[in-house]
Amino acid sequence: MTDADADGSRDENDPSTRNDLEWTDPNTFTSALERADTREKGHYFEDFAEGDVIQHDPGLRLTRWGNELWTSQTLNHDPAYWRADVARDRGFDEPPIHPDYLLAATLGCTVEDLSEKGGYFLGRTNVRFPADVVAPGTDLRVESEVLTTKGSNSRPDYGIVTWATRGYDAGTGKTLCAYERTNMIPRRERLETDGSGAEADGGGRPSDTERPASALPETFVTPAGDAFEDFEAALETAENRDAVVAYRHERGRTMDDVTVATLPLATLNTAKQHHNTDAMADAPSGGIVAYGDVTRSTALGHARSDERTHREVGFEDERFHAFVTPGDTVYCFTRVLETSRETTTVNERAGTVRFQHVAFNQRDEPVYSGIRTAEILTRDD
Repeated sequence: MTDADADGSRDENDPSTRNDLEWTDPNTFTSALERADTREKGHYFEDFAEGDVIQHDPGLRLTRWGNELWTSQTLNHDPAYWRADVARDRGFDEPPIHPDYLLAATLGCTVEDLSEKGGYFLGRTNVRFPADVVAPGTDLRVESEVLTTKGSNSRPDYGIVTWATRGYDAGTGKTLCAYERTNMIPRRERLETDGSGAEADGGGRPSDTERPASALPETFVTPAGDAFEDFEAALETAENRDAVVAYRHERGRTMDDVTVATLPLATLNTAKQHHNTDAMADAPSGGIVAYGDVTRSTALGHARSDERTHREVGFEDERFHAFVTPGDTVYCFTRVLETSRETTTVNERAGTVRFQHVAFNQRDEPVYSGIRTAEILTRDD
């Protein structure tokens, strides 16, 4: 306190107490920004410890509006998720929440706590949907457990964290969605390395030059239709001809303002990568990028347009291979891996198919891949 303050008066020479200070004067405001501390969002790698359990607030109400926004913009046009009459024919009381929207909303609710600092989304696996039907109006709550943390010599400014995440119904406690996700997370302090460039645990995925080249089958078999029997027959044909069941889907979707910014923000995904052009100006991508689950869901929408999907069972080994930026177009390529007559469906009008899907851009570069298990309806009698 100055002498002038001792009797309650103010020091007119102290700029912090002057009434005539113009805070929006460009020079004054620039100086103010330089002095001000930033209240940061998100967490650094050092903030995570194995076994920690994080409750993600505030959660999200899964609405029909959000469901239809997501499914329409990613070209997931199964009418059971839109029309009440088709939903009833499928055994639902009303159009339910689509699993892609549920998965994206579950991950979106975790971003502020887990990955808002940035870093690469390395992959996700063990994706499961234990609930057959999720109704609009369900209050989604989400929790995550830190499974592993490890360093990276190849990227000493980052660490690698894997979480197990569960989305559940706040009213009943029933699990609606679960998965394991791995991200690179920025460090608060750079890791001192031995300079070898190897991963700290000796792991890490091999580069393309390290992967052995393999000869493709000469013949690709395309299923004759979109029912379970068509996938089953195609695999039998491929086995007899030493071929592979593999095909591409005609539709593409160009990433625009809605898919890049609106959809992530509608799921509470606050990552600056999807909406803050200023913050991303010097990023390796050169600017904002699409949310991985938008890319994924768009590719799956293309695939589902060529099949009679009844129910999503789960996903394994999901990977994101390259940035998708505004103006990029997402296409999809599919392999059929196996079929089974065993299902969890109650109406016995479906079989189980295991697919590999690869999303790619207009330059034919893979941007996403994953193994998907789904129940596919048989032909109508």
